[in-house]
Amino acid sequence: MVTGLSGWAGGAAAEPEPGKTYVIGTDITFAPFEFQDANGNFVGIDMDLMEAIAKDQNFKYQIKPLGFNAAVQALESGQVDGVIAGMSITDERKQKFDLSDPYFDSGVVMAISKNNDTVKSYEDLKGKKVAVKTGTEGYRFAESIASKYGFKIVPFDESSQMYDDVKTGNSIACFDDYPVLAYGVTQNNGLKIVTEKEKGGSYGFAVNKGMNQELMEKFNTGLINLRASGEYDRILEKYLGENASGPANQSRWELIQESLPSLLKGLGKTLLYTIASLFLAFIFGLVFGFMKVGQNRFLRGVATVFVDVFRGIPLIVLAFFIYFGIPQAFGFTMPLFLAAILTLSLNAGAYVTEIIRGGIQSVDRGQMEAARSLGLPYRKAMIKIIIPQAVRVMIPAFINQLVITLKDTSILSAIGLVELTQSGKIIIARTFSSFDIWLVVAIMYLIVITILTKISGYLEGKVRRG
Repeated sequence: MVTGLSGWAGGAAAEPEPGKTYVIGTDITFAPFEFQDANGNFVGIDMDLMEAIAKDQNFKYQIKPLGFNAAVQALESGQVDGVIAGMSITDERKQKFDLSDPYFDSGVVMAISKNNDTVKSYEDLKGKKVAVKTGTEGYRFAESIASKYGFKIVPFDESSQMYDDVKTGNSIACFDDYPVLAYGVTQNNGLKIVTEKEKGGSYGFAVNKGMNQELMEKFNTGLINLRASGEYDRILEKYLGENASGPANQSRWELIQESLPSLLKGLGKTLLYTIASLFLAFIFGLVFGFMKVGQNRFLRGVATVFVDVFRGIPLIVLAFFIYFGIPQAFGFTMPLFLAAILTLSLNAGAYVTEIIRGGIQSVDRGQMEAARSLGLPYRKAMIKIIIPQAVRVMIPAFINQLVITLKDTSILSAIGLVELTQSGKIIIARTFSSFDIWLVVAIMYLIVITILTKISGYLEGKVRRG
């Protein structure tokens, strides 16, 4: 949590609501406005402005890193109190949100690979693909001229992804906000800017329409005070001035060493969410699995619906529905960890249900009939005779589901879950070293999944011998 403590000289500090800590959503893959440094601190123009305004206006806040699209949806659903993420002030957004006084005037430029000498203007884009980031001024500008110049738009959720698409040659160029692209070029992102800055929109801080007006008032008042004191200019100079820090002079190995603590922390969270989710999924599987093989037709129908629903909905859609849809519909706030665990456990629970059903039904029906003919009750026959044999069939499938759920955690980075994949994205947003970081992330996944596969083989062999 970042907290404001006292006012800057030149502005009256407002008293915070007792015990109130504002939750602020942001995108930490949008340097130089918001990103994470090597020490794990949230830095950038937006982050420094938020800290300075909170100090000036004497209020507390907590940053919630979600990604731009997820942050906007979180604001709509009431999961956060405000959003600061290089959000352009547009008439469309004014319909849904209250937006602050502009704190930065942007503009759009086009960039190409630094090794490309063939594209010099928009006319050279005809018949080509152009990468853009969804929800940005660059996306809207590209959309407005795409038909005129005959190019196709390829959307991405993060700036680093569209830069990589241009560097690999899949797209010929990209459009982005001038300060973001200019900063990336200084950090050796592999691109060069080839057009003059188009007149663009301004960035603003957003809250939900008609809500958190005290926070909006504090932001606007604090911004006025920062401009008057010169602190605003110092923040801009820090990231965009002549003395702004350049790329770190690191070898590939030094970059990996620096990134490992964050990646290992992300891996730890991946394993934690996987284990917690599978524990719940196993409970769901037991309950609905036995319902599916039971004798009650109604319960069999309920279990079938559970499996069909949660196995049929794509995981990312389920995540959006649970984290954004349900809270917005019923007017409450859901913690991210709870939404993540619910999403994974419901999805995995549907598959575990089928694993248990299949394992039980793989045992010859004659064994149940023989047990019942000897006077054993149905439940006792299941526990003593059927289940021990079914477990032998289930173990490999359980381990396989563990591997699948572990990999599925990466999908939840779309709602802001900072696990191993999201940790890699955050580092790449700062360093633009996609190959090195994704290679390390892939190796970490491979090591963990290989270990799980070996454990599966060992347990399967032991059960068969037993």
